[in-house]
Amino acid sequence: MPDRWSTYAFDFRGGLISDLSPLQQGIKLPGSARVLRNFEPSIEGGYTRIAGYEKYDSAFVPLYGEPKVHGGSQTGSSLVVGNLFQAPADGSTFTIAGVTGTYTVATGGVSYNSANKRATLILTTSLASSPADKAAITFTNRTELIDGIASWNSNVLAVRNSNIYKSNGSGWTRINVPSYGTVLVNGGSQTGGSLIVDGLTGIPQEGDTFTVAGIDLIYTVLTTATVTGGGATLSISPNLASSPADNAVVTWLTANRTATTKNRFAKYRIGVTEKIAGVDGTNYPFIYDGTTYTQLNNAPSDVLGAEHIVFFKNQMFLAKGDKLTFTSPYTDDDFNSANGSGIISIGSKITGIVSFRDQLIIFAEEKIDRLTGNTIADFVLQPITRNMGCVDTDTIQEVGGDLMFLGPDGLRLLSATDRIGDFNLAVVSKSIQKEVTDVISANSSFSSVVIKKKSQYRLLGYKSTVSATSATGILGTQLAGTEGTYFGWGELRGIKAYVADSDYNLKTETVVFSNEDGYAYKMESGNSFDGSSIQATFATPFVPAGDPRVRKAFYKLVLYVEPTGSVDVDVNLKLDFDEIGVIQPNTITLSNLTGVAYFYGSSTATYGTSAYGAKLKKVYQTQVIGAGFTASLQFDSISVDPPFTLDAATLEFSTFDRR
Repeated sequence: MPDRWSTYAFDFRGGLISDLSPLQQGIKLPGSARVLRNFEPSIEGGYTRIAGYEKYDSAFVPLYGEPKVHGGSQTGSSLVVGNLFQAPADGSTFTIAGVTGTYTVATGGVSYNSANKRATLILTTSLASSPADKAAITFTNRTELIDGIASWNSNVLAVRNSNIYKSNGSGWTRINVPSYGTVLVNGGSQTGGSLIVDGLTGIPQEGDTFTVAGIDLIYTVLTTATVTGGGATLSISPNLASSPADNAVVTWLTANRTATTKNRFAKYRIGVTEKIAGVDGTNYPFIYDGTTYTQLNNAPSDVLGAEHIVFFKNQMFLAKGDKLTFTSPYTDDDFNSANGSGIISIGSKITGIVSFRDQLIIFAEEKIDRLTGNTIADFVLQPITRNMGCVDTDTIQEVGGDLMFLGPDGLRLLSATDRIGDFNLAVVSKSIQKEVTDVISANSSFSSVVIKKKSQYRLLGYKSTVSATSATGILGTQLAGTEGTYFGWGELRGIKAYVADSDYNLKTETVVFSNEDGYAYKMESGNSFDGSSIQATFATPFVPAGDPRVRKAFYKLVLYVEPTGSVDVDVNLKLDFDEIGVIQPNTITLSNLTGVAYFYGSSTATYGTSAYGAKLKKVYQTQVIGAGFTASLQFDSISVDPPFTLDAATLEFSTFDRR
């Protein structure tokens, strides 16, 4: 016969654990999780359903830059297009300013000249009318990778098909426009394939495009110019359509950049000017100050195709292969060795560089070094370890004063110890080794972000053949425990990120990511995955609630929740390790949907209709039916409700006589 009732309390804390046997976890860590998917360990205690994401800008990042009609009076089913830095795919669709209709590129209908940045497109239908010379062409297809994204200075920068754009949430503006000064035609009556200009403050590069006031067509620089006293003779294609007037304005359209790999960025300040610089593994680095775009074409060849970048000790450091190239002090573009710039070889391919506690940490696949000092006069390269390194640069992030990165055996934390120059390199993901291994094996590329307000690190996996719904990742929240800080882990599902970044500006944290669908997304925003429900699961360990060999009858569940709005969650009491043949109780739904409260400033509230300040239900009591030796609580939520925190629970039960 059952004895009197007893109460077993769960205090939800500790995060996902998968390196203990089921019974050990239930005995030692009953408040931890055996499943924690799209729930995050909260710095305030409990497990919180993660926030959603939504489009940062409702417009997608343009696929092919700003192509224009190359020559007026075109008719029929072919169209010559200029200022085009990549061949459009067959089947691409576009509109033309001033011309009715949407047009489709026929199969095999692209003839592209990469030197001239022009293409002849064969269309599936004839033009409705002749477009004007230089009329804007807008491609409507959007599926292709975004190669880089950065949250910076109240804007987001995105790189796609070698073009760089910025947005404040209201449309994308291309920024890779050359800044060569006020450039004018130097002398009238010019003809042919060259153009004499003056007023240059920079050096036009091979592949740059421009127009000339008063004459037709778009022109491409064929060879990098030689500038003397601000003047140059540009070799161009095509030949001048007509003779420009003396002092006609030359308008630069696009700085030449060839196809890129992943882009990486450095955010910094020189004097009072905020800047961002980027590298892409193919082109020369660029610098942007919010107004002016500058490509470092005068940098040494060791910088061409740099893959990593950081601003350290008031100098720009760029990594390519096994070499670090740095500018002279207090500059980001001076590579003159006489002024203090230089090159350091570390002997191994560099996989990442990051400024950390007054030193530059240099990661390779099999080792980690550090650079100390202030200038070339006292820079010292010292080893941290020769036994392991970082396998993916885009996983390196500073979290709570330490560096997290993906090593060959899991996520590691590089932290300085009390001894000067000494470091700890502990593997911090041992408790979820299986999940980390699964994420690594399931993805071909990784990105990562830090959410500072949550002391949280997120590792985001990407594979082109995996849908957004099935995309995987890992999150870790830095928590305080009785023995110091530790990471509470959880799994992510539904965030497909090829590139990601976060930034804290004007007391606002912005976390963004992108993949191949053309949009930039803002994480930690909204209550859905861009309109789709968030699927979240948390399951406690199987707890014996006392003697694991004494059978219990369970009667009542009390759940303690911290809601921020509607809550709708299914609860299942899982018995005896959910083994085959064990009869499991029916699903219980807990909800406060009938009593939704709104908070001041809520975007979903309606003035005069919504109720502000209403009390939200925090304690849920329900009857349960079931008997077994061990029990686990499993919570499932599929909704677009606001995040809520599962704080604690109690199970009331009685025990049977031992048999």
